[in-house]
Amino acid sequence: MAQRTAYEGNYQGEKAVWLKSGRYEAVMLPEIGGNLIAFRDVESGYRFLREPGESEMEVFKSNPGVHGIPVLFPPNRYEDGVFPWKGEVLQFPVNEAATHNHLHGFLHTTAWEVEDFGQTPFESYVSVKVSVDENHEVYRYLPFKFTLRLKYTLSDDGLAQQVFVRNDGDKEMPCLLAFHTAVNAPFAPQSTAKDYKVKLTIGQRWQLSERMLPTGSYQPLTAEELQMQGEGVFPFFASMDNHYTAVPQNGRNRMELTDTKLGKTLVYDVGTSYKQWMIWNNGATEGFFCPEPQINLVNAPKAELPAEEIGLFSLLPGEIWEERARLYVK
Repeated sequence: MAQRTAYEGNYQGEKAVWLKSGRYEAVMLPEIGGNLIAFRDVESGYRFLREPGESEMEVFKSNPGVHGIPVLFPPNRYEDGVFPWKGEVLQFPVNEAATHNHLHGFLHTTAWEVEDFGQTPFESYVSVKVSVDENHEVYRYLPFKFTLRLKYTLSDDGLAQQVFVRNDGDKEMPCLLAFHTAVNAPFAPQSTAKDYKVKLTIGQRWQLSERMLPTGSYQPLTAEELQMQGEGVFPFFASMDNHYTAVPQNGRNRMELTDTKLGKTLVYDVGTSYKQWMIWNNGATEGFFCPEPQINLVNAPKAELPAEEIGLFSLLPGEIWEERARLYVK
């Protein structure tokens, strides 16, 4: 029987929980935003997620948004850092000078707590959480009491993710979340980026202003974007920092990245709670791109569109939202 194990160790000098299961291994960095920094097929030498090199660790720690699977809560951009909510106005720091917006929320840089890790005959797993109350650094910007838990499970079926959010307070809170998942293209050492095609369950493309905020209108899809919906397209065909509606196909909301040379496809099946996709490819620089499943439209609290349509989700006191995702190879 294949070996399954979970243990505390380190990753480039940082506290880590390692998961091993058969041909796969994964690494969780609880103190750096609960980031699942590595998912690898050690038998084939595949590295599916972008990892920081040894010389890049300090840069990664100062901005842990473009490696591994960072948690964005609330995700993406908010105009002038202003977040109107249920008659109140929350003020987030303006941390993107070029657009004068707030970008990417607060949980990808905060420390998470390891709740549990271990193994069964079939899988290895780790569970981490953040509990926010008036004593937590995040509370000054998000004045709500809540618990966010992430569980990753590694098995012969790849890497499974379970995300759980519970409102522990006495007032309705926003539940807006995304993952800035950084996927390697190529993921196989013997391939090049040109060997890769990406396919996504995108619908329509939101028009964005010069400040990267939705105008409420759609833009027509280009020929390459139509290919991305269909047979797949080279992930670096043009510079992308694009926002799309998510349209599940055959009951699933997913990205598929195919190495055409090897005939291997990495599937990122994210669940149907995510109403939007962001796709960012670092200015069409070959090597990695970020297919980001996102609950909500960018700047959603200011959009004059139906809340359900744009994923402006909320949780009443005691309510729970959860969703699952999986990365696997076919």
